[in-house]
Amino acid sequence: MEANYWHNKWEQNDIGFHKAQANPLLVKHLDQLSLKNGDRIFLPLCGKTLDISWLLSQGFQVVGAELSELAIQQLFEQLELTPEVELLGELKRYSAQNIDIFVGDIFAISQQMMGKIDAIFDRAAMVALPKEMRENYARHLIGITCNAPQLLITFEYDTEGVSGPPHAIAREEVAAHYGDFYQTKTLELFDLPGGIKGKPEAIEHVWLLSLP
Repeated sequence: MEANYWHNKWEQNDIGFHKAQANPLLVKHLDQLSLKNGDRIFLPLCGKTLDISWLLSQGFQVVGAELSELAIQQLFEQLELTPEVELLGELKRYSAQNIDIFVGDIFAISQQMMGKIDAIFDRAAMVALPKEMRENYARHLIGITCNAPQLLITFEYDTEGVSGPPHAIAREEVAAHYGDFYQTKTLELFDLPGGIKGKPEAIEHVWLLSLP
């Protein structure tokens, strides 16, 4: 994983990807996952996203994974919670009521550490990873969550002369990674205002990955 890249982003507060509100696509489409109060939702590469605060306010439990410990320290300050911190090999787990965040390499997390996961919201993980890592990531995510249903957000744009993140992910790639494990359905597809990385023509794609 490009660890130094992300650590530098957080240390320099270069976090334009961090939004000042819960993701409106999560708010709009969460009911597609048919969850009930108290269910556990996993947010891979979560940073200090306000999605966590919103999900907690809706009565869900949240599990996250994040490379930057600084981001998670800021998250708990934001939530006004004092976490318990536990060492788990090369990982740390920050915990408080209804929230567990694993700090370190997501590939070091096991299904036993995670426990039961009822759903995944992948807004920032797959699109953050380079192409050569995404297949391993998808298989690992399926394994540690026992292929829990997902809301997945991807972007599509012309990559000529442009490097992510966020990386462009073709629809065929989503099908290749997840088609053997999920039914893949488009919930929403729209032109992204302002584009991405100087590319004015960019599409944001909201997927529902449900069990067959």
